[in-house]
Amino acid sequence: MGRRPGLSVRLRLTLSYAGFLTVAGALLLAVVWGFLLRYVPDNSQGLLGVSPNRYLLVRTFAPAAAVAMGFLLVFGLVGGWLLAGRMLAPLTRITAAARTTGTGSLSHRIRMEGRQDEFHELADAFDSMLDRLESHVAEQRRFAANASHELRTPLAVTQALLDLAREDPSRDRDELLARLRTANTRAIDLTEALLLLGRSERGPVGRERVDLSLVAEEAAETLLPLAERRGIALDVTGGAAWTAGSPELLLRMVTNLVQNAVVHNLPSGGTVTVHTEARDGVSEVRVENSGAPLPPELVPTLTEPFQRGTERVRTGEHAGVGLGLALVHSIVRAHGGTLTLLPRPAGGLLVTVLLPDAP
Repeated sequence: MGRRPGLSVRLRLTLSYAGFLTVAGALLLAVVWGFLLRYVPDNSQGLLGVSPNRYLLVRTFAPAAAVAMGFLLVFGLVGGWLLAGRMLAPLTRITAAARTTGTGSLSHRIRMEGRQDEFHELADAFDSMLDRLESHVAEQRRFAANASHELRTPLAVTQALLDLAREDPSRDRDELLARLRTANTRAIDLTEALLLLGRSERGPVGRERVDLSLVAEEAAETLLPLAERRGIALDVTGGAAWTAGSPELLLRMVTNLVQNAVVHNLPSGGTVTVHTEARDGVSEVRVENSGAPLPPELVPTLTEPFQRGTERVRTGEHAGVGLGLALVHSIVRAHGGTLTLLPRPAGGLLVTVLLPDAP
């Protein structure tokens, strides 16, 4: 962005200091003139013929006042230049750090020493911003690498199946079509999940009043056949819990939570409980399931993209892409809520979503 050249901040501060000091000196001299010299007699003999008159005092005082004013001006310029340079030194460090960041280096930090003041607050805020930016960029790079790897897998399987069909025309056609359909479905599911994740990162597209209890019932009804096939008891409890947001994204959020709870459960005889309630100005969705015990250090990683946890890779109809809880976390954050994951002592996971209430 082109701008007209102007004076530097240091030079402007210097001129301001010097101008202020010169004006202060001029006012002081004016006070001396107004309250002292005005009472000196203005005649040829002076006061009682002994003291000098006003004319002589003015002739003596004026050159000294001019020298003093010149000294104040020079002193203000030199002192103001030095003081401005010392005061603006932290800003120079911040500017250098910003230029370094502009070249693509996010590892540089200012780490300003000394007592707390406005410049130190600015430097600390800049360092905090760089921490978050570096973390975000690293996360995006990992996400891009993982997404590329996940997308490459079904495409490679598809390519291998097509090569096999071409090299062996006698192979069972139905089997090849079924495997191609499975690989293609996985690629479509992953692409849709990536698109939805990107959309949720931009925030909800609408702000409608949504009853989370109805959303929970709809998600449970959709996944009830899956739960019955796996021998899982799926139960929805609680009352109305209103919030404001995108009905589509909120339904996907609850559906992902319930699907994860059903799939990551006991081989048979497991339970999944979905509870909704409104309390203390927030609307709560709580999904609790039975299952194998989870290591506490594993739980925080479950909301990272493409993280399925130890022995959590799925096969079959509901093979996952590792974006279920990552989508949930992104949707909750876009709606201004919080997501909490806690391992149950008896095994399984307790997931709590708190969203702002919409009376």
